[in-house]
Amino acid sequence: MSEKIPVKQIEPGAQDLETYSSNAAQDGVTKTVELYASRKKIYVKKIKGLFQGIRRYSLWALMIMYFSICWISVNGQQIVHFDLPARKFHLYGITFWPQDFFLLAVALIICAYGLFFITTLFGRVWCGYTCPQTAWTFIFMWIEEKVEGSRNQRIKLDKASNDISKVSKKALKHFLWLFVAFATGLTFVGYFYPIRELVPDLFGLAANGWAYFWIGFFTVATYLNAGWLREQVCLYMCPYARFQSVMFDPDTLIVSYDKGRGDPRGSRKRNADYKEQGLGDCVDCGMCVQVCPTGIDIRDGLQYECIGCALCIDACDSIMDKMNYPKGLISYTTEQRLEGKSSHILRPKSIAYAALLVIMTGTFLMHILNRVPLEIDVIRDRGSLFQLNGLGEIENSYTVKVMNMTDENQRMTLEVSGFDGLKIGTTSEFEVVSGEVYNLPTIVEAKPSDLPGSSNEINFTVRSIDNPELEAYSESRFLGSKE
Repeated sequence: MSEKIPVKQIEPGAQDLETYSSNAAQDGVTKTVELYASRKKIYVKKIKGLFQGIRRYSLWALMIMYFSICWISVNGQQIVHFDLPARKFHLYGITFWPQDFFLLAVALIICAYGLFFITTLFGRVWCGYTCPQTAWTFIFMWIEEKVEGSRNQRIKLDKASNDISKVSKKALKHFLWLFVAFATGLTFVGYFYPIRELVPDLFGLAANGWAYFWIGFFTVATYLNAGWLREQVCLYMCPYARFQSVMFDPDTLIVSYDKGRGDPRGSRKRNADYKEQGLGDCVDCGMCVQVCPTGIDIRDGLQYECIGCALCIDACDSIMDKMNYPKGLISYTTEQRLEGKSSHILRPKSIAYAALLVIMTGTFLMHILNRVPLEIDVIRDRGSLFQLNGLGEIENSYTVKVMNMTDENQRMTLEVSGFDGLKIGTTSEFEVVSGEVYNLPTIVEAKPSDLPGSSNEINFTVRSIDNPELEAYSESRFLGSKE
């Protein structure tokens, strides 16, 4: 006989969004649950350690690169310049055109697979050490600490009344935030609008309206993301936090707490025999929570909010040093190691990612190295098959399109080959401006007696007179009759 599931009717007016609790059900009282929880400000404590040092140097190196590369020019050309009006990108001495768009797609795919590969091996090290959100957030936090003081001083300042000291510190902090945000927006636009022209145009009010708009947009975005939103971007806006679990496996290196060693937690005196008290190595000081930029407790296990920054490792190691305990209670480890099993770096998933990366990167580099910044396209005149000129020679008409993808004007020469007696009856020397698609009407002639057949394959070659190594080829057909 089947058992019936008890049913409790809830009136439409009830605001209980979860089932009755046992007590509420007995008392006949509904429980109101708030789905929205206001953000609790995170006060991050400063910590020193190995991983914090690595992060500091890596982030400062990235900042120096970001703010300086746009100022570097070679032969008057900014080495990184995305020239949208001219539809060309200058990257470290190489100019890319719309025809090279597939290279950008390949580069993005390589970056994506690189991120997958790194995540499979080392977890979210990208988030912790190189992500722009992390970089700018740490800069803003550094400014905040320099202006308002340590973690306890900042908490005390926020609780204090709005006196002159508090208002002046807050004003100085936000001014410095806005200054960094403005420099960030100005530099970003400088990669699209030559920075050496942008700065004088901007302050001389000679820049176009879009420049002012985008500088303002990225200034506001940086100020809000790094100054106000901070961990909210990582928790709710970043898609990587959501799909990273797909790339994790028991052998992925993650920041983790050793429960077997640390629990049960509890405070104790430094020289006390805590094992007799039934305690683990964790003194329950909360330092790992105080230094976490996303405000989580790593002791609760692996969480998607963890960005792998390892600040909790440095904090815990510092406490272990003071207590004369072994380091590594919180460490970079794997699920397999935590369970006492052996862990493997080389595994099918990582090998597959590595193989794909090597193949795609090798193909990409070969194409870049063998890339010729010159293109030719030959269009045969379809209005007539062929015609005879006054000398009795057969003529075929073509339009030769030549694109000069170099940064300099090029003097070109056009040649044709395919069989003996084939020649160009029109001009074969011309000049193509940098970035221009030059249309050259061309007539190719041959004697009827020299024709191998009625439809013959021929090759057009365009070559730079100034740089003979710069040449391109295209095939076409020459039609005619021996009769």
